[in-house]
Amino acid sequence: MDKRFFTSESVTEGHPDKVCDQIADAILDDIMAADPSARVAIEVCATTGVVMVFGEVSTDTHYSDIPAIVREVIEDIGYNDSSLGFDFKTCAVLTSIDEQSKDIAQGVDMASDAESSDEFDLRGAGDQGMMFGYATDETPELMPMPIMLAHALTKRLTDVRKLDLLDWLRPDGKAQVTVEYEGGAPKRVDTVVVSCQHSENVELEEIESAIIETVIKPSIPKELIDDDTKFYINPTGRFVIGGPAGDSGVTGRKIIVDTYGGFCPHGGGAFSGKDPTKVDRSACYMARYVCKNLVAAGICKRVELQLAYAIGMSHPVSIYVDTFGTGIVDDETIVKIVQDVFDLRPLAIINELKLDRPIYRRTSNYGHFGREGFTWENTDKVEQLREALEKYKF
Repeated sequence: MDKRFFTSESVTEGHPDKVCDQIADAILDDIMAADPSARVAIEVCATTGVVMVFGEVSTDTHYSDIPAIVREVIEDIGYNDSSLGFDFKTCAVLTSIDEQSKDIAQGVDMASDAESSDEFDLRGAGDQGMMFGYATDETPELMPMPIMLAHALTKRLTDVRKLDLLDWLRPDGKAQVTVEYEGGAPKRVDTVVVSCQHSENVELEEIESAIIETVIKPSIPKELIDDDTKFYINPTGRFVIGGPAGDSGVTGRKIIVDTYGGFCPHGGGAFSGKDPTKVDRSACYMARYVCKNLVAAGICKRVELQLAYAIGMSHPVSIYVDTFGTGIVDDETIVKIVQDVFDLRPLAIINELKLDRPIYRRTSNYGHFGREGFTWENTDKVEQLREALEKYKF
């Protein structure tokens, strides 16, 4: 049978890029809690001793204490001592915030393709672009297995550190998992790579054995590991300098970690720091919602969906579906079914998925998809999809 290997990675919340994502989404949450209609596009970068926050915010009802939010997030992550090279108490916080461009705002407030006075028709997309969604039946979460295992490892790394099970662990870390597929189905884990920041007073041999026993084995089902599975722990031999002190961080640099681990294309737009009028974020959430419901309804076993928007227009300019030959009807028919069941206009997406709430910092770690507690992971459209399917059967 056809044998292939696929690899995905994840990073911990102490990774410098994820520090920036969390800060951006924490600021977004603070603003949206007071003003759900605010327009927010926050970018963050961090390096040794400095965090820079910049972007555009339009709101008449709320003032955010950005330096306080930045320090709170950094402390919560675990950078709470100067010995870590980054400290919430002493880092500088620089800000440069302006209002949203009026040229962009007018397209969001009044869609150029409005066909009626319906509010959903009047609200346009906040930018052009293409957004992708994906789902597969290879895991209970309807996600690709490599990215789910990688997230499990980095989440466990953080839990072990915060529970003080390994007192030498530090906030920065990442994991990578290679899964062997046979006949298109996951068969076994071939390779696991874990890199974890640590204190100076621990030897590599101790790190290797502790990570295998305390992190890897509790995270990866034992039936997926065999005698040929390879473990690589801190391959450079040392990872003491980490976080923003070891490498600068930037918002939106982990878009493949945030989505499907490389199984699905990515349009290029990042998520964190953006309010839901930005289809970079909201339409990706909607695309995941559509795909997960299609697979849960049994219409296909695997599906990729692309949506494309033009700035200032409410309706997608294109919808593309690929079920990789697993659909019970052809892909063109599935596009029609999707259009029958899902309203893909930006304001409709916001309303359907309840995106005008301060939910975003929680999305910024361990993937935006495949996790409980988010509306786009619900499978509440299954019956409607099955009913719509009946119209197109012979």
